[in-house]
Amino acid sequence: MGDPVTIALDAMGGDHGPSVVIPAAAIALVRHPPMRFILVGDEAKIVAELAAYPQLAERSEVVHTDVAIAMDAKPSQALRRGRWKSSMWLAIQAVRDGKADAVVSAGNTGALMAMSKFCLKTVKGIDRPAIAAIWPTVAAECIVLDVGANVGADSRQIVEFALMGAAMARALFGMERPSVGLLNIGVEEVKGVEQIKEAAQVLREAPLPIRYHGFVEGDDIGHDVVDVVVTDGFTGNIALKTAEGTAKQIGEYLRAAMGRSLLARLGAILAQGAFRALKEKMDPRQLNGGIFLGLNGIAVKSHGGTDATGFASAVDLAYEMASSGVVKRLGSDVAQFHTKLELEGAA
Repeated sequence: MGDPVTIALDAMGGDHGPSVVIPAAAIALVRHPPMRFILVGDEAKIVAELAAYPQLAERSEVVHTDVAIAMDAKPSQALRRGRWKSSMWLAIQAVRDGKADAVVSAGNTGALMAMSKFCLKTVKGIDRPAIAAIWPTVAAECIVLDVGANVGADSRQIVEFALMGAAMARALFGMERPSVGLLNIGVEEVKGVEQIKEAAQVLREAPLPIRYHGFVEGDDIGHDVVDVVVTDGFTGNIALKTAEGTAKQIGEYLRAAMGRSLLARLGAILAQGAFRALKEKMDPRQLNGGIFLGLNGIAVKSHGGTDATGFASAVDLAYEMASSGVVKRLGSDVAQFHTKLELEGAA
């Protein structure tokens, strides 16, 4: 993008509000100096935090509102009561109105999805948006979606998720034809529910801008088998939470093992470098942020309880996605797919 990328931040979202959002924006600004911010929320609280970051203050616009969406609010309630005046809505609206290139919030996930879909609308040809997450692998990273937006999905929606994930992979990883796999209970073509098998047939036969790999299993996600793993939001969210819990469990096992004896503690000291590298690789803050794909705009959801390091990672993701033109490319891919379906239907 020729002009500086502007990110709208819901400063009141999440468990900590401006005390995390403002330091996170300062971290992200160091990484991406051309960036600008629209900080939406309680002006007095935002300005108080900005006092410690004069460079950030120079590159930020503060939009005041004293209304914030509660973390436990139902999406329908939040949409009805929070429209037009909440920090979340005003931040999303900045993207819709062209004042910002992306929005980041650590607030209520359901509310953010409902408001983003209502305000930004879906890309033409997309039935439902999906939440995509970056997943660490043994050598690099892959993209997994949906990780929570849709409890179920039919075959057409699964194919659309594949197109969304591939567009994100092109934007972030710089690859023209990302490899895509469908998460299943086995790699054999006869296994799985009907919608998965039907989606697989379309992905195999349709001339799409992807390399369809086939079915993948849960233990393939972290082993660089494919660039994009596609599933419905119910299964994807369980997989994500299981992986996060397993990472914490391994960390606890290691800490306990390293403290059992004097020899173990000495070994831990000698292996500090290796343990530090492992900790960084498994640190969920480094890959914090799920992007809502399929919208006419970029919306990124940060974990509500993350710290400034984690929220800055979500801002980084928003910056990279906004700089890549992913929304335009996704629209082109989806239009091509549906044109193919129409031609086949008319034949």
